[in-house]
Amino acid sequence: MKTNTPESTVATAEVEQSAALPISRRGLIAAAGASSLALGAGPLWAQAAAAALVLRVGFISPRTGPLGALGETDTFILAQVRKALAAGLSIGGVKYAVEILDRDTQSDPARASQLAKALINNDKIDLMLTTTTPETVNPVSDACEAAGVPCLSTVMPWEAWYFGRGAKPGAPSPFKWTYHFSFGGGGFAKSYMSQFSLLPTNKKIGVLYPNDADGNAIRASLAPELTKAGFTVVDAGPYENGTTDYSAQIAKFKAERCEIFNTFPIPPDFATFWRQAAQQGYTRMVKIAQIAKTGLVPSQVEALGPLALNLGAGCFWHKSFPYASALTGLTGVQLADAYEASTGKQWTQMLGSTMSLFDAGTEALKASANPRDKAALARAISTLKATTMQGPVDFAKGPVPNVSVTPVVGAQWVKPAPGSKFKLDIVITENADDRNIPVAAALKSYS
Repeated sequence: MKTNTPESTVATAEVEQSAALPISRRGLIAAAGASSLALGAGPLWAQAAAAALVLRVGFISPRTGPLGALGETDTFILAQVRKALAAGLSIGGVKYAVEILDRDTQSDPARASQLAKALINNDKIDLMLTTTTPETVNPVSDACEAAGVPCLSTVMPWEAWYFGRGAKPGAPSPFKWTYHFSFGGGGFAKSYMSQFSLLPTNKKIGVLYPNDADGNAIRASLAPELTKAGFTVVDAGPYENGTTDYSAQIAKFKAERCEIFNTFPIPPDFATFWRQAAQQGYTRMVKIAQIAKTGLVPSQVEALGPLALNLGAGCFWHKSFPYASALTGLTGVQLADAYEASTGKQWTQMLGSTMSLFDAGTEALKASANPRDKAALARAISTLKATTMQGPVDFAKGPVPNVSVTPVVGAQWVKPAPGSKFKLDIVITENADDRNIPVAAALKSYS
């Protein structure tokens, strides 16, 4: 398989002599001989020392294909990360250069797995970072678990990551090398119960959950919690990604008069469904339309035209979150403003969540006694406590081993303030899952 050439930057490595790692004469000569052609002129011992002190971090995300909109901020974030790491990373008195090897899955799970294996076997990475939906995160995590390479991931329900990869409720974790911090069904339940109580409805929720890792995890974890809270859940049944005719599901929601609607589809499927729902009259009876997985970035909702206005969304990062980046020191507002000034595009949720992945990854590297020791690095992740731009990460708290839960709050796509150059704005409407996050606006009825 041919992989893309990585956009990688290597920071200058400096060894603090008082704490330099010992290198045997035989090992030094061997390393120097192996690297002399690649590193160019200079003393062989210096070349070998520099080669030994480079940390290679893989980063895999979808930047093209059906999920490509979720990776549209990656190039900007990678530039910020490389700038922050340009002088190297000091760990235990030693300064390491850090090389970021980034790859695009093209929204293909099989390609995600292949890219991960290539980074592991060919590029000899020390740490893997991956983000965005089970279609990316799970195959990358599985490749790392099989190869014994530490992996840190985010942006998919933790249940779909943990149980979707074979873990069993109440049983010991089968994972030694892979760790995940993200939102989960419990957070969605808390947020949705809060959001759905903000407007008077008949408390009937029409749910459209696909037959995939996300949909099945949410069906198992979220729907029962909503039922316990007194809502009537009308499930149209699992559907296959890529479905083009939703007439049967729409007819069921209309017959049951579901005034609340909730879905976790890939973006193209929701666009198809929602246009058909409007044509067949269902959207006129919907008071709260709560979408997730899609509707995360402006381009996805703007494509719906007038049908986008007042759509509800789950918000796992907003520029108003009160947490700064541990790596760059930037606040959410500073990061969003810098992105808009640099690209001319509107900020998205993925901006802060991807920065959070690098926040957690660099904190884990610093917490390990020796980041080149994969077992030591995995142990450092397993007890990691850090504050990222997305919020606190604490792997000691659970709810299960290898997982740390981050907040999700309710939001809504609305008309922007006068003078804005953008077509829509996303505002936070409830904060039950994290009271530190400010609420900016009252929820409006969709219809």
